[in-house]
Amino acid sequence: MNLRLYDTATRSLRDFVPRVPGEVSMYVCGATVQAQPHIGHVRSGVAFDVLVRWLRASGFDVTLVRNVTDIDDKILHKALHEARPWWAVAADYERAFARAYDLLGCVPPTVEPRATGHITQMIELMQRLIDSGHAYAAGGDVYFSVGSFADYGALSGQRPADMQPAGDSDFVDRKRDPRDFALWKSAKPGEPAWPTPWGSGRPGWHLECSAMAEYYLGDGFDIHGGGIDLIFPHHENEIAQSKCAGSDFASYWLHNAWVTTAGEKMSKSLGNSLFVTEVCKRVRPIELRWYLVSAHYRSTIEFSFESLEESAVAFRRVEAFLSRAGTHETSAEVPADFAAAMNDDLAVPAALAILFSYVSQGQQSLNAHDAASAAARADDVRAMLDVLGCNPDAAHWKSKGGTRPHADAALDALVSAQLAQREHARAEKNWARADEIRDSLAGIGIEIEDTADGARWSLSERAGR
Repeated sequence: MNLRLYDTATRSLRDFVPRVPGEVSMYVCGATVQAQPHIGHVRSGVAFDVLVRWLRASGFDVTLVRNVTDIDDKILHKALHEARPWWAVAADYERAFARAYDLLGCVPPTVEPRATGHITQMIELMQRLIDSGHAYAAGGDVYFSVGSFADYGALSGQRPADMQPAGDSDFVDRKRDPRDFALWKSAKPGEPAWPTPWGSGRPGWHLECSAMAEYYLGDGFDIHGGGIDLIFPHHENEIAQSKCAGSDFASYWLHNAWVTTAGEKMSKSLGNSLFVTEVCKRVRPIELRWYLVSAHYRSTIEFSFESLEESAVAFRRVEAFLSRAGTHETSAEVPADFAAAMNDDLAVPAALAILFSYVSQGQQSLNAHDAASAAARADDVRAMLDVLGCNPDAAHWKSKGGTRPHADAALDALVSAQLAQREHARAEKNWARADEIRDSLAGIGIEIEDTADGARWSLSERAGR
């Protein structure tokens, strides 16, 4: 069975046929680095990591580009709120996302370009759009003319006549049509700016992805991925500006669903964010990854700690079987029925049912004292877990020490006690003692972040080295 993927653009399952046989080119929208990553943020990274792993397991050579949006209205607002330079805010949170992806076992992308590193490519793209009549400069801004692209709205299924004005500019009077979106925003006092033929300023959100996708993947590429919240306007606008600039762009559009709490999309504005580092104090990172991959990537995950713990318990049963069964002499490939499930639009729930059936067979072999059969089934299970990025015997998870929740809880209690002493010292205005505690924690690889809700801690990249 060939791989079939659900293409948002055609609203159908399509046989996957890459542009170049044996090779897959893929662009996934990454983070806007303006806050600590919560599990809703990283679901996209984990979901597309499973796709990359399955493509590679199927024999494809995969090139993955995942961008970093390091200049944006939200980043500038956060910098103002934190009284720090915008670039320091972006760098801090970019590192936090990198740690979160690594914590959850995501394979690093082939390249992870930043928006600010590709201003030249953006200027060239805007020039092509202006020359072809699809964009125009006005007062230092540059706007894309939505009415110039006949297929605008096709990806999201919206009619241009029903669309609201694009709320991405403080100078609506400069637009020829309220729906036109900003490719470039003119400089404002105190904001970062780069020179262009139309005046200094900074890029609009949508422009960066079109410019970087073309720069790294060429005129056309196979798969474009991201969360469903990006379908409109972000991906709709990417298609419009890229197609109008003469690019063939993406052949397939894949979108993962949200993680919700109480039925609402997880976001900072709702106050229901669950930071990855905090959740991983309740369960191990591999157990959080297992929870996130267990649902189909197009299905919404309604998060609760109860469902997380139930998922973790199920995973521990798989681990216990692997520990008892040992290994077989022959390296296993994934079973055919597991492969068929993965080829059906990454049907992980069906694939997990098959995985658990192999665990059950292995347990029966153990009960029958058939060690060779049990070890063979365990190798089958490990091969399947490798595709999901959840093989506890993989080098990545072994390098993390495989700590159990009770060990994490003990560490949390020890650090929290130190933070309580630090807070007491700060209340007493004993700044030297407060700094001493902070520095001693930093010395063993524990980073402290002071927030409005109190101090938070996380393990830095140097921890455990």
